[in-house]
Amino acid sequence: MALTSRSLPHRTGRHRLIVYRGRVKIALMDSGIGLLAATAAVRRLRPDADLVLSLDPEGMPWGPRTPQDLTRRALAVAQAAAAHRPDALIVGCNTATVHALPTLRARLEPALPVIGTVPAIKPAAAGGGPLAIWATPATTGSPYQRDLIADFAGGVRVTEVPCHGLAEAVEHADAAAVDAAVTAAAALTPDDVTTVVLGCTHYELVAERIRNAVQRPGRPPLVLHGSAGAVAAQALRRLGAQPVTGVQTSGTLTVLLSGHEGSLPDPALAYAEGRFLQAVTPAR
Repeated sequence: MALTSRSLPHRTGRHRLIVYRGRVKIALMDSGIGLLAATAAVRRLRPDADLVLSLDPEGMPWGPRTPQDLTRRALAVAQAAAAHRPDALIVGCNTATVHALPTLRARLEPALPVIGTVPAIKPAAAGGGPLAIWATPATTGSPYQRDLIADFAGGVRVTEVPCHGLAEAVEHADAAAVDAAVTAAAALTPDDVTTVVLGCTHYELVAERIRNAVQRPGRPPLVLHGSAGAVAAQALRRLGAQPVTGVQTSGTLTVLLSGHEGSLPDPALAYAEGRFLQAVTPAR
């Protein structure tokens, strides 16, 4: 793989920006299958990329854990991915980004760029209408999320909606539990909301169910903002890599389950993103 490098300033210090002109390897991490949406987005931008997915089924869910315990588990999952020598690591989890991103960057950068997942509050607020942020109870009301609201949603009415049990229901592909959790969160969402920020990566897998639950008769079409596309694009920017089309060589897929090589969990195949990734050639 041909590459060049140069140094650019970054908010966490100076890092080496590697400009890729060939194949890349990108790792993604999460407690569970919430990383599917971002992984599929990376795959669409770079079908030639080798992918490493590092999950923590033994520790899932991370949301109810203390910040210290969550950070410890996230670091172990990140280090398992780093052992496969990826070119970049995406933290495909909002809650892990909130609590563990500084530690992950301190341990892994500058050798391995680490890209966090930030709720899409800025583009959502740009629409100007009342918006709701659906997030896990651990993220809802956190200083991190409140700071994002203050920085990017000034003058826009924002409702923070804690979605109890939704990530866990999505993780297990439990349709009845997903519907119950979505219905409960929709009841906490004001009727005049025009935009919903999906502040947990798991929620992007059931975006249409959320849309159907929140859309009110006679109101303009509801706008949903997820993070998958933006975080995939940011990972390529950090690498100086460009999206590609028409490539003849497909990338491979490695799945790590609490540090051990395995395959996509069965519930992943309940979602279009999981079925899309199932077709990727396993790494040998």
